[in-house]
Amino acid sequence: MIMKKYFTYFLCIAIALTGCRKETDPVFDRSPDERLNETLQRYQQVLTGALNGWNGTVETALGITYSFYFRFNDSNRVVMYSDFDSTTASVSRESSYRLKALQQPSLLFDTYSYIHILADPDASVNGGYYGSGLVSDFEFSIDSVADDHVSLTGRFNSSKARFKKATAQEQAAWENKEILKAQQSLRSLNNILNYFKRLTYEGVQYEIRVDTLFKQVVFTWLDESGNAQTVTVGYYYVPGGITLSKPVGDITGFSIGAWNGSTSTLQVQVGGKPASIAGAIQPIQPDEQAGKRWWQIAVSQQGYWFSPNGFHVNGIDDAFNLRSLQTDTSQYYYLVYLPGIQPQSGPGYDVMMPFFYFPALNAIDFNYGTAHTIEFRNDGRVLFRYLGDLTVGEHPVSGPAHQTRVQLYDSYGYWFVQTGANSFDMVSAKDAKTWASWRL
Repeated sequence: MIMKKYFTYFLCIAIALTGCRKETDPVFDRSPDERLNETLQRYQQVLTGALNGWNGTVETALGITYSFYFRFNDSNRVVMYSDFDSTTASVSRESSYRLKALQQPSLLFDTYSYIHILADPDASVNGGYYGSGLVSDFEFSIDSVADDHVSLTGRFNSSKARFKKATAQEQAAWENKEILKAQQSLRSLNNILNYFKRLTYEGVQYEIRVDTLFKQVVFTWLDESGNAQTVTVGYYYVPGGITLSKPVGDITGFSIGAWNGSTSTLQVQVGGKPASIAGAIQPIQPDEQAGKRWWQIAVSQQGYWFSPNGFHVNGIDDAFNLRSLQTDTSQYYYLVYLPGIQPQSGPGYDVMMPFFYFPALNAIDFNYGTAHTIEFRNDGRVLFRYLGDLTVGEHPVSGPAHQTRVQLYDSYGYWFVQTGANSFDMVSAKDAKTWASWRL
């Protein structure tokens, strides 16, 4: 009787378990690895299937856009150009790449190439920041793939890359050095010796400042109410000129024509319409507080401004040859401006002096300098009034340091232009053909 009871009990449990079991059909007919490999193979076919390669852009985390050309093959090799500099724009470079499944399908440039230059942590390679370069990537997650375009995001710095299938003409443009020619054309702006440059287009004047290192153009113009409008946009090179990363009004870029020496203007085209760029001797609207900000920033941080090259004059960097300065025990390091010195008695003053590097001490110091007061004019100009020489050492009466001192005390004064959070340009109000760039 007891055995029968237990048998009935176990039989009920077995029936219940059997009733609870469900048969499930697989949703996919292949394993996840098989499906992933199929996706990577399809991506490879798209990349290698572009007979004329791909035009690409890479926008770094700093917002700087560079253009590229890529041609991928089935042996995991890629040939590329880039508009980073004249070499990358004219000499192709071959390296390797891989398509790999990480957290999602990814494109990895796994040997050093032009795309690595942007991410190189050595600032001497790309002009960026030590430790992070231009804050870019060489490993990218693949966001989307179509037959004629690919979108990617950098895996570490979230830089953005966009590939678009190139035409035969676009491939030829790189191979025939058309991007290099565009870079050289943009340098025609250096024929304009004035710091301030005006683009005249459709009856409107735009003050433009082109930063070729960080590939940005600063546009400033006056709106219908006479108020200054300023926009900073990136650019990249295309055959014949540049394209802006985003439009400024209806300006999407410009192609660069001939230099007109008789009028000192550079002929350009904007959207196929004629325009020109010429020099100006003052800002389109002076920043009346810029000089005060320059002075106050250093005072509040108890720091100083420095300029490696001193004054740029008539198209020549380090026009007074400060870098040639040396003594028996030291060599020139950079020019320093130290504001807001408060002696124990008497009025305050500012100091300008060259700093020298002393190898024996592995230190920088100064041998001589000059003291002065500073005057902020209501129109935005800044004037420097000579007080006297420092008593540390006798100031030279000729040569680079003397010429620099004479230039500082020019009676026309200077316009100040803020170019970054801790950087300013000081531009001669006489003709805007002389300026110094200061960094904190």
